[in-house]
Amino acid sequence: MVLVRSSRSAAEPPPVAVAEADDLPALLAGLDAPDPAVRRRAVRGLGAHPQAVPELCARLLVEPALSVRTVLFTSLIRLKSPAVVEALVPLLREEDAGLRNEATEALQEMPEEVAPYIESLLRDPDSDVRILAIQVLSALPHSDAPRWLVQVVEDDPHVNVCAAAVDCLAEVGGDEAVAPLLALKRRFADRPFVRFAVDLAVRRIEGR
Repeated sequence: MVLVRSSRSAAEPPPVAVAEADDLPALLAGLDAPDPAVRRRAVRGLGAHPQAVPELCARLLVEPALSVRTVLFTSLIRLKSPAVVEALVPLLREEDAGLRNEATEALQEMPEEVAPYIESLLRDPDSDVRILAIQVLSALPHSDAPRWLVQVVEDDPHVNVCAAAVDCLAEVGGDEAVAPLLALKRRFADRPFVRFAVDLAVRRIEGR
């Protein structure tokens, strides 16, 4: 049997090859490649290009492969900036729970960049967004975190939002949180889980 050699030169790259890491146009083109492995390589390469943030964020909304989406978030964390935060914050409103959770975890990795957005997120009309903001805040080493959480306990009308804040105050709250927590316990006196959470938080705070 005669073997027929491919007409493609041995030196020629495969059609789906991604360019070198400094070839920005080719890396951006790789985001639309049909092969997920090529898209992953493109996303990794773009993690060194801050100017690619808009394209990486836009890809999050259409990327079907979970493995590629994971690398997208990794690259965006590497590129963390106010522009990245502004692109990720709207994802807290997405119906896709996985996308919401990944965005929350990514924002937790950007404490300095996300801090200026926390207060507005805690006032968001959507209670689910406020809860996710508290989850971000729970991992935020910021001196204003206890104050922001106390404000939630004092002012937020939604019991689940307040409960999320109570859980965080149990970890980061100080003596200034005790009176607002006890007031919350009275405000939601008909909610046993709130009473339990407040009692636990107060014990932990006083134990410190």
